Amino acid sequence: MKKSESSRSRERTSDSHVRVRRAYFDCRFGQLNVRTAFPGSGGFDERTTLLCVHPERASSRVFARWLPVIAHDRSVYAPDLPGCGESDAPERQPAIADYAAALGDFASSMHFRQLDVLGCGSGGLIAAELALAVPQIVRHLVIVPSAAAGADGQAAALHEGVAELLHNGPAAEWITAAVREYRPAERLALVKLPTLVLCARDEAAEGGRVRQVLRGARSVEVEQRGADLFGAAGQIVAQRLREFLDAR
Repeated sequence: MKKSESSRSRERTSDSHVRVRRAYFDCRFGQLNVRTAFPGSGGFDERTTLLCVHPERASSRVFARWLPVIAHDRSVYAPDLPGCGESDAPERQPAIADYAAALGDFASSMHFRQLDVLGCGSGGLIAAELALAVPQIVRHLVIVPSAAAGADGQAAALHEGVAELLHNGPAAEWITAAVREYRPAERLALVKLPTLVLCARDEAAEGGRVRQVLRGARSVEVEQRGADLFGAAGQIVAQRLREFLDAR
């Protein structure tokens, strides 16, 4: 039995132009808890919807402060992956493709015609698998190396990171196991859609390794060292993403 999609709870509203909500949606593993933000204008002039996939040992909270920043001109969705945050856990360890399939269930239930997908760390692998599974829907892919999505070393960020580890159940560790079994060089080489590798300056080496596998991918470095890109550099990240996603 699905928790009501219509009874969306208000998480917070950043201003009169962006609305932020949370809701539950069915997938093959139970239910996904999804954070969403969207323009308050009615959606007639919206850009392509953006789906954000968090890294391992985290949840959609990674994007919580950033969603209102990017959602002024598009709807944005950030699910807790199965077994993470408030989402139901699988009964057994999934593969990376299974996590992507769960997001595909969500996309199907929402009847998305097109999506842009952003993934951080291991979430980038899941985002790539989603693009391979439904190429008729996924338009652009953005991959953010893992450390660029992590804490910035400040007390508040460290507390948030510890809270995430405590909040996630033991099934969240299955993503780490799934990554170990994944063949990124083989699978990512199959991605043919426009792709951006976005990283902080001190993650440039990791970004270069990802770009070597994703032939033809563009690369952008944000001039922010050792910081949470989606918090400390949220406005810059949103600007760089718009330049890539909305290019004609």
